[in-house]
Amino acid sequence: MIKAILIFNNHGKPRLSKFYQPYGEDTQQQIIRETFHLVSKRDENVCNFLEGGLLIGGSDNKLIYRHYATLYFVFCVDSSESELGILDLIQVFVETLDKCFENVCELDLIFHVDKVHNILAEMVMGGMVLETNMNEIVTQIDAQNKLEKSEADK
Repeated sequence: MIKAILIFNNHGKPRLSKFYQPYGEDTQQQIIRETFHLVSKRDENVCNFLEGGLLIGGSDNKLIYRHYATLYFVFCVDSSESELGILDLIQVFVETLDKCFENVCELDLIFHVDKVHNILAEMVMGGMVLETNMNEIVTQIDAQNKLEKSEADK
Protein backbone atom coordinates (compact mmCIF):
# COMPACT_ATOMS: atom_id res chain seq x y z
CA MET A 1 0.00 0.00 0.00
CA ILE A 2 1.15 3.53 -0.74
CA LYS A 3 1.38 5.55 2.46
CA ALA A 4 2.37 8.92 1.00
CA ILE A 5 3.31 10.63 -2.25
CA LEU A 6 5.67 13.56 -1.94
CA ILE A 7 7.10 15.93 -4.51
CA PHE A 8 9.68 18.47 -3.45
CA ASN A 9 12.31 20.55 -5.18
CA ASN A 10 16.09 20.40 -4.78
CA HIS A 11 15.87 22.74 -1.77
CA GLY A 12 13.34 20.58 0.10
CA LYS A 13 10.33 22.82 -0.56
CA PRO A 14 7.24 20.61 -0.86
CA ARG A 15 5.36 21.01 -4.14
CA LEU A 16 2.82 18.24 -3.50
CA SER A 17 2.13 16.03 -0.52
CA LYS A 18 -0.57 13.41 -0.38
CA PHE A 19 -0.81 11.18 2.68
CA TYR A 20 -2.95 8.04 2.66
CA GLN A 21 -2.52 7.45 6.39
CA PRO A 22 -3.71 9.83 9.11
CA TYR A 23 -0.84 11.98 10.38
CA GLY A 24 -1.01 15.30 12.20
CA GLU A 25 0.21 18.42 10.41
CA ASP A 26 3.43 18.57 12.47
CA THR A 27 4.17 14.89 11.81
CA GLN A 28 3.55 15.39 8.07
CA GLN A 29 6.05 18.26 8.01
CA GLN A 30 8.60 16.15 9.89
CA ILE A 31 8.07 13.26 7.45
CA ILE A 32 8.64 15.61 4.50
CA ARG A 33 11.84 16.99 6.06
CA GLU A 34 13.14 13.52 6.99
CA THR A 35 12.31 12.10 3.55
CA PHE A 36 14.03 15.00 1.78
CA HIS A 37 17.09 14.55 3.97
CA LEU A 38 17.26 10.80 3.23
CA VAL A 39 16.72 11.15 -0.53
CA SER A 40 18.69 14.31 -1.33
CA LYS A 41 21.97 13.14 0.21
CA ARG A 42 22.14 10.09 -2.07
CA ASP A 43 24.35 10.01 -5.16
CA GLU A 44 22.74 10.07 -8.59
CA ASN A 45 24.26 6.69 -9.50
CA VAL A 46 22.77 4.66 -6.62
CA CYS A 47 19.58 2.62 -6.39
CA ASN A 48 16.26 4.54 -6.19
CA PHE A 49 14.91 2.51 -3.25
CA LEU A 50 15.79 2.96 0.39
CA GLU A 51 14.44 2.03 3.78
CA GLY A 52 11.75 4.39 5.06
CA GLY A 53 12.50 6.98 7.69
CA LEU A 54 11.56 6.39 11.32
CA LEU A 55 8.51 8.67 11.15
CA ILE A 56 6.96 6.93 8.12
CA GLY A 57 7.40 3.46 9.60
CA GLY A 58 11.08 2.52 9.58
CA SER A 59 12.32 -0.72 8.04
CA ASP A 60 8.80 -2.00 7.32
CA ASN A 61 8.45 0.72 4.68
CA LYS A 62 10.39 1.84 1.64
CA LEU A 63 11.02 5.14 -0.06
CA ILE A 64 11.00 4.81 -3.84
CA TYR A 65 11.96 7.92 -5.73
CA ARG A 66 13.01 9.47 -9.02
CA HIS A 67 14.84 12.76 -9.47
CA TYR A 68 13.80 14.73 -12.55
CA ALA A 69 15.51 18.08 -13.20
CA THR A 70 14.66 20.13 -10.06
CA LEU A 71 12.04 17.81 -8.56
CA TYR A 72 12.08 14.66 -6.44
CA PHE A 73 9.06 12.35 -6.81
CA VAL A 74 8.93 10.13 -3.71
CA PHE A 75 6.48 7.33 -2.95
CA CYS A 76 6.46 5.99 0.62
CA VAL A 77 5.17 2.42 0.46
CA ASP A 78 4.90 -0.65 2.67
CA SER A 79 6.77 -3.89 1.99
CA SER A 80 3.90 -5.37 -0.08
CA GLU A 81 4.52 -3.00 -3.01
CA SER A 82 6.86 -3.84 -5.87
CA GLU A 83 9.77 -1.42 -6.14
CA LEU A 84 9.89 -1.68 -9.93
CA GLY A 85 6.11 -1.33 -10.16
CA ILE A 86 6.25 1.92 -8.17
CA LEU A 87 9.17 3.21 -10.26
CA ASP A 88 7.03 2.55 -13.34
CA LEU A 89 4.09 4.34 -11.67
CA ILE A 90 6.31 7.38 -11.02
CA GLN A 91 7.34 7.33 -14.70
CA VAL A 92 3.68 7.16 -15.81
CA PHE A 93 2.79 10.00 -13.40
CA VAL A 94 5.57 12.24 -14.75
CA GLU A 95 4.76 11.43 -18.38
CA THR A 96 1.07 12.14 -17.72
CA LEU A 97 1.95 15.47 -16.12
CA ASP A 98 4.17 16.20 -19.11
CA LYS A 99 1.35 15.42 -21.52
CA CYS A 100 -1.27 17.46 -19.61
CA PHE A 101 0.97 20.50 -19.08
CA GLU A 102 3.04 20.24 -22.29
CA ASN A 103 6.55 19.99 -20.84
CA VAL A 104 5.76 20.16 -17.13
CA CYS A 105 7.90 22.26 -14.81
CA GLU A 106 7.93 23.12 -11.12
CA LEU A 107 5.75 26.21 -11.68
CA ASP A 108 2.98 24.03 -13.17
CA LEU A 109 2.85 22.10 -9.90
CA ILE A 110 2.62 25.35 -7.94
CA PHE A 111 -0.01 27.15 -10.03
CA HIS A 112 -2.13 24.12 -11.01
CA VAL A 113 -2.08 22.11 -7.80
CA ASP A 114 -5.75 21.13 -8.21
CA LYS A 115 -5.12 19.65 -11.64
CA VAL A 116 -2.07 17.75 -10.34
CA HIS A 117 -4.18 16.31 -7.52
CA ASN A 118 -6.86 15.30 -10.06
CA ILE A 119 -4.26 13.48 -12.17
CA LEU A 120 -2.94 11.76 -9.07
CA ALA A 121 -6.48 10.81 -8.00
CA GLU A 122 -6.99 9.10 -11.38
CA MET A 123 -3.92 6.97 -10.66
CA VAL A 124 -3.99 6.33 -6.89
CA MET A 125 -6.95 6.28 -4.51
CA GLY A 126 -6.72 5.46 -0.82
CA GLY A 127 -3.15 4.25 -1.22
CA MET A 128 -4.05 1.71 -3.91
CA VAL A 129 -3.05 1.97 -7.58
CA LEU A 130 -6.13 2.42 -9.78
CA GLU A 131 -4.81 3.13 -13.26
CA THR A 132 -1.43 2.90 -14.95
CA ASN A 133 -2.48 3.46 -18.57
CA MET A 134 -1.39 7.00 -19.42
CA ASN A 135 -3.83 7.32 -22.33
CA GLU A 136 -6.79 6.36 -20.12
CA ILE A 137 -5.69 8.85 -17.44
CA VAL A 138 -5.35 11.67 -20.00
CA THR A 139 -8.76 10.80 -21.49
CA GLN A 140 -10.40 11.08 -18.05
CA ILE A 141 -8.61 14.37 -17.29
CA ASP A 142 -9.65 15.79 -20.67
CA ALA A 143 -13.27 14.78 -20.00
CA GLN A 144 -13.08 16.45 -16.60
CA ASN A 145 -11.63 19.64 -18.16
CA LYS A 146 -14.43 19.72 -20.77
CA LEU A 147 -17.04 19.33 -18.02
CA GLU A 148 -15.46 22.16 -16.00
CA LYS A 149 -15.37 24.37 -19.10
CA SER A 150 -19.04 23.67 -19.95
CA GLU A 151 -20.03 24.43 -16.34
CA ALA A 152 -18.10 27.70 -16.45
CA ASP A 153 -19.79 28.73 -19.73
CA LYS A 154 -23.28 28.47 -18.20
